[in-house]
Amino acid sequence: MRRVALYDSMTRSVRVLAPIQPPRVGLFVCGLTPYDEAHIGHARTFVFFDVVARALTRWGYRVFSVQNVTNLDDKIIARAGELDEDPLLLAERHFLAWLFLAGRLGIRSVNYYPRATDYVPEILAQIQALVDRGYAYPSQGSVYYEIAKFPRYGALSGQRTEALRPGARVEVDDAKRAPGDFVIWKAATPGEPSWESPWGPGRPGWHIEDTAITLRLFGPRYDLHGGGLDLIFPHHESEIALAEAATGESPLVNYWMHGGLLNLAGEKMSKSLGNVYSLRTAIDEFGPMVLRFYYLNAHYRSPLEFVRAESLPEAREAYARLVLPSDRIAEILDRDGAERPGAEGPPELLERAEDLVERLDTTLADDFNSREAIALLFGWTRELTEHLDRFPSYSGDTLAALQEPYDWASETLGLFERSSTGRAGAWAQVVPIAIAARARARARGDFAEADRIRDELSAVGVHLEDDAAGTRWDFSGPK
Repeated sequence: MRRVALYDSMTRSVRVLAPIQPPRVGLFVCGLTPYDEAHIGHARTFVFFDVVARALTRWGYRVFSVQNVTNLDDKIIARAGELDEDPLLLAERHFLAWLFLAGRLGIRSVNYYPRATDYVPEILAQIQALVDRGYAYPSQGSVYYEIAKFPRYGALSGQRTEALRPGARVEVDDAKRAPGDFVIWKAATPGEPSWESPWGPGRPGWHIEDTAITLRLFGPRYDLHGGGLDLIFPHHESEIALAEAATGESPLVNYWMHGGLLNLAGEKMSKSLGNVYSLRTAIDEFGPMVLRFYYLNAHYRSPLEFVRAESLPEAREAYARLVLPSDRIAEILDRDGAERPGAEGPPELLERAEDLVERLDTTLADDFNSREAIALLFGWTRELTEHLDRFPSYSGDTLAALQEPYDWASETLGLFERSSTGRAGAWAQVVPIAIAARARARARGDFAEADRIRDELSAVGVHLEDDAAGTRWDFSGPK
């Protein structure tokens, strides 16, 4: 396994990755709250952690990558009320739409997308443990976590608990013992989804959904937790307090990685601010590889300033220059085959191609510096551009050797992937999950939802066929 160094937000230092049970790496990334259409700010985080999982896999680690789905919260309920739609069905619809876009973007490393509402028994068990241990208290049908009982609260974010006073970021609630206490079981409101509990009907709070999932899937401790910088406080801070108090084991996570945000005019891109740019629109207009290149051509911890009229057009021009030799090589090999006869290229050029792959691995293994790796690829492109007119005379072996740095980028950064733009290929990432959602709907007797999933797939050209062996599908394109 390759030595990998990464910036750990908890210690605020670069540390060498040392998995708890090598070569296995447990990776959890906070996923979507799918109450509306995804925007390009969402995808930056998920593309980056796709690179993390791809790279670790290339370097010999066995990655189990989990990305949760917050499929029920206040925003989803509010949006569903506006549309007169069931909140859980609204969330599932938007999540499946996101998966299609993720497939087009080449995000394929996530092993499991757990929905929060599938883990209500685990959530209730964790709440009971926190109540029994004195870290949580029932009040007015809800249950709250008492942060004063967890002295390390604030270690990740640097947030001082005495600064948590009622105001913009702390909800005023007379059911709480202290302003900073947060709800982990929310008393039922008429018309909202709810579950029975020892404290009365209600639904899970936000933070405890994730810890219930990770305790079930990874145990009390795991290797790597990722997300955007905006999640450090209060979400990730609260995850630590919940899990470590419930299990008595620490640290919950050995390494915390946080990506910079995508900003528009200096502000985080956010639906609540009304400054969003649709992910679907960006992919349709510029292509998934251009968007992926745009995200990765910046260090993941840096903010990325998005200028609507400039950022993606400039990225498209830069990516077109970067991909030119690779496209030319692929064109020749597709036409003539990998065994085509021809001359050997200059030995020093072939040697530099081999050395470059090692340099790319070394560069990316230093805190996943995709920007520097792309700079190396641009240097290789400039060198190969001087040889473009000689490509037709080179043998298949020579062309394949010159292509190796681009193959590295395809495998590790997810760039130069021509198949990822195909609609059938994108659906291959999504349809099995949609079929599983349909099967769950049928199992609980919700045949209207099962039919809706089938009809929406059919409308875009994905056709399902049920038989004794299960459900098969094919893609013929929209009519």
